[in-house]
Amino acid sequence: MRVAGLVHAGIGELSRIEHLAGDQYLLNYNIDGASWVYEGTFDEANREFSVTRVLVGEGELTNGVVQSIAFDRDSGRYALSFSSATAPSQLYLIEPDGRMIRQTNERVLGIPSNYLSPGIESSYTSHDDLRISARLYLPAPELGFSGPRPVVFYIHGGPQSQERPDFTWFSMPLIQFLTLNGFAVWAPNVRGSSGYGMAYMKHVDRDWGGQDRLDHVAAFELLKQDPRLDMSRTGVMGRSYGGYMTLTLARRHPELWKAAVDMFGPYNLLTFVDRLPETWKTYFYITVGNPETEREEMLIHSPSTYLENLACPMLVMQGANDPRVVERESRDVVEQLQAKGKQVDYVVYADEGHDVLKFANKVDCYNRITDFFRAQLKP
Repeated sequence: MRVAGLVHAGIGELSRIEHLAGDQYLLNYNIDGASWVYEGTFDEANREFSVTRVLVGEGELTNGVVQSIAFDRDSGRYALSFSSATAPSQLYLIEPDGRMIRQTNERVLGIPSNYLSPGIESSYTSHDDLRISARLYLPAPELGFSGPRPVVFYIHGGPQSQERPDFTWFSMPLIQFLTLNGFAVWAPNVRGSSGYGMAYMKHVDRDWGGQDRLDHVAAFELLKQDPRLDMSRTGVMGRSYGGYMTLTLARRHPELWKAAVDMFGPYNLLTFVDRLPETWKTYFYITVGNPETEREEMLIHSPSTYLENLACPMLVMQGANDPRVVERESRDVVEQLQAKGKQVDYVVYADEGHDVLKFANKVDCYNRITDFFRAQLKP
């Protein structure tokens, strides 16, 4: 099908097609993490879709994520929920004549909106010429920080996930909290991420810690050219697969990092897969490796193999009830590093699983992470 009239730039994927009425349809795109929604008509005989108007992606509804959109055939109105990096989800009506009427005024309480960072689309070319999507969050000028900023690499989980400008997503409040404290935050969607088509997402299968790792190294080299950033003061952190990548980068490229925070990341791929629930193992045999037939390859890709290379302080965080990356996996990290004389702190939340969800724990967790980076990177 040919689509005429698209106005967005960047890469991504068509995430939804909805039939409205007659020959009218709705197209919802995810482009470098931001939502674009088009209304138009479909010429079935010529297999051509023609855009008649842009509903999301311009004006107030730009640089964010559509959580939900619904069309009312009787009135011709749209109702939608839209969030951005700086605001929780808002409700809107779009009238048939194009007028947009905002229905809510949700905000981050106690923090002026201009103190928050909208993020800058910062795609780059990796070591093998693959285009990688990323966003850079800088402290707002109103905060008064001066000089090049220390940087935190924030690596999402999955790896089949995506970091988007979306305050409703669990990582964005932490990213904003770091910028409020003077850090620049680099949020890449390296190969293996969702949102860029199946081929992009499949790049990481059976190659955890391979080409995906080198995407981060390529970004580090690129960011050294940015005068707004002090890459001599750089930390790395992530959750789940992002924790695995944090452990991998901190050990295989120790010269790059001054601090690292691992949140429930797999440490040894053999023990990680062995400790998974039985019903999950077949999937991970396919995407990570089978310990019975690929032991050596899995060890090459395991952070545990490069234990002695760690050169920066590390903070490890874990939920005691995690069924995916069990507490023993993170305890192995800590005990083995401490036995080698490495500087590592360990925090276990007794009432959490594969995340930190309870409010009191979030407050504690986010403050511990920020205080740790503040002590090591000195914003």
